[in-house]
Amino acid sequence: MMNIGVPGLIIILVIALIIFGPKKLPQLGRAVGETLREFKSSTNAIVEDVAEEFKLEEGKEERKKNTTAVN
Repeated sequence: MMNIGVPGLIIILVIALIIFGPKKLPQLGRAVGETLREFKSSTNAIVEDVAEEFKLEEGKEERKKNTTAVN
């Protein structure tokens, strides 16, 4: 992964301030925050779906073992 660090982050923020200006930075930050929030909620939904599928598969395997053990 990239390790930017504090000095690199400061440089990036200064460049963004120069490019976008002080009036656009709050809007840009809000848009980035909303995008990250949506991404997080989407990934959480996917993880929950996958976990539910695993639980269903485990339940099917348990029922299959129980029916074969009874017979």
